[in-house]
Amino acid sequence: MARIDLRLRIAQARAQRAAQDRVRTRRTASRRDGVRFEVDGHWLTGFCGNDYLGLSQHFAVVNALQDTAAREGAGGVASHLVCGHHAVHAALEREVADWLGVPSALLFGSGFMANLAVVQALLGDGDVCVQDRLNHASLIDAARLAGCSLRRYPHADAEGALRQLRGSPEGAALLATDGVFSMDGDVAPLKQLALVARAQRATMHVDDAHGIGVLGPEGRGSVADAGLGVDAVPLQLVTLGKALGSYGAVVAGDAELVRHLAETARPYLYTTALPPAQAAASLAAVKLARRDQWRRDRLVAGIARFREGAATRGFELMPSDTPIQPLACGEDAHALAFAQALEAQGIWVAAIRPPTVPEGQARLRITFSALHSDADIDGLLVALEWAREAVGNGFTVERTATA
Repeated sequence: MARIDLRLRIAQARAQRAAQDRVRTRRTASRRDGVRFEVDGHWLTGFCGNDYLGLSQHFAVVNALQDTAAREGAGGVASHLVCGHHAVHAALEREVADWLGVPSALLFGSGFMANLAVVQALLGDGDVCVQDRLNHASLIDAARLAGCSLRRYPHADAEGALRQLRGSPEGAALLATDGVFSMDGDVAPLKQLALVARAQRATMHVDDAHGIGVLGPEGRGSVADAGLGVDAVPLQLVTLGKALGSYGAVVAGDAELVRHLAETARPYLYTTALPPAQAAASLAAVKLARRDQWRRDRLVAGIARFREGAATRGFELMPSDTPIQPLACGEDAHALAFAQALEAQGIWVAAIRPPTVPEGQARLRITFSALHSDADIDGLLVALEWAREAVGNGFTVERTATA
């Protein structure tokens, strides 16, 4: 067989994406002010970010970053097991563990790296990882890289998870699920899944990237919201870059499992530690998230206002009580045109297309922050009405954007 020309293959793949109108382009924000972004010289109100509690520009978070950077510098210096583990890293791990009521926690550079670490450190050849079909890409890739068997069950189907585990009775088993699904906004049936994991002697891991800070008492996430503890869910992922407004991630849970990750997980061992300044910002954000219940109350009220207003105007939203409020569009072109029409009204919403979502299920991924005012939400509803009519009258996309 002849050697494949990589450049030719890449060019052919891009041509196919272009024919399907699926070439991704990055939009550049030159300035940010809360939920407002300056893009291409115009200010837009953003309804597509993940800063759910509005902490990314909070003065206490920013001051913590600046003060620590002034003392400790801008870099992480080395990996954690060489000389990169700083007192601020340890303080952040303790704070998260205390917040979640679990014995231990371990800091990672990103949520993607953390999920790779969990699956690769725990599973290998002859083991099985059972996952929800709509799990985040990091969990799916983690299982593929670990060399274990990957078995996927229909979305939010605990009985499907049970069937998959029963079909793989040999070796170690990990049942992994998102807590809140990033493109649908719904919450996994964690209580039922925990019962399945217990019955099948599988370890359960929950990626709570979009639940932490938002759901549960003190914002402790979807696991706490379901009334589950570390015995039922030995490991959970806490992202620091969404509701907490910072960067990085923490795996929290059972002390023995967390120690095993610290000693063996390649994405932890062989990378530079997060800069202490970034960890200090995260630590400040966690303390605010624990304290400021009003941010969650404001978020809940804003979501309710939007859903009520959308229903009144005849929009059928996907079922979700979280800050992720998807509006199904179907075809890619319809979602892109809708997003472009909204931008013409000063609203920035992401059009999500395959392969991020299944074929024929393109959507607008509308997201909310505690910083959105009632006027912002009412303005979004008015813009949605205008955009629906404009698209129906043949509004065309001038520029491809979004995921």
